[in-house]
Amino acid sequence: MIIAVDGPTASGKGTIARALAAHFGLPHLDTGLLYRAVGRRVALNGGDPDCEADALAACSFPDKMLTDPELRNEVSGGLASRVSVHPAVRRALFERQRGFATQVGGAVLDGRDIGTVIAPEADVKMFVTASIATRAARRFREMQEAGRDVTLEAIHADLATRDARDTGRKASPLVAADGAIRLDTSQINREEAIAEAMKLVEQARQRAG
Repeated sequence: MIIAVDGPTASGKGTIARALAAHFGLPHLDTGLLYRAVGRRVALNGGDPDCEADALAACSFPDKMLTDPELRNEVSGGLASRVSVHPAVRRALFERQRGFATQVGGAVLDGRDIGTVIAPEADVKMFVTASIATRAARRFREMQEAGRDVTLEAIHADLATRDARDTGRKASPLVAADGAIRLDTSQINREEAIAEAMKLVEQARQRAG
């Protein structure tokens, strides 16, 4: 079984995808980490994330880089959004994601184009969203708990910029896949979101027979 979970930053898609993977005993891939790794590698190389050649050159990062805690910060997130607009980068990372999705037994992947590009044949497609105010507040709390020095206003502005870039890019824009189950987490907490996602996935499986 392949489960595709898409949605914007801080919508809760990663938390939901991890919970679904654990529940169904499937491997999980946060595909956003691949783009964050490319963005961070560009920065470490002294390159320009807005330059396709620099971004493409950073796509050969080692797997161990995916465990770098720096990939979770806002800087890496912003860099990921910038390198992800390049078609060459998306092509370079496609096979890596596709191979994970089509492994024997299935998998859960979360990102922005899983149900539309990486695994359009997914058994279950989910699009997780939330208001930008809710997402900014969540990310702000995460950053505070991590000891990061950042303001709520700055995070809100950054998310707005990322949303515009992700939905407006020509290569694999952020959109809900045809037939995707929509889940808005604006008014529910983490546990409620996970429970609702599991219920929706089970219902989708039953309908599919």
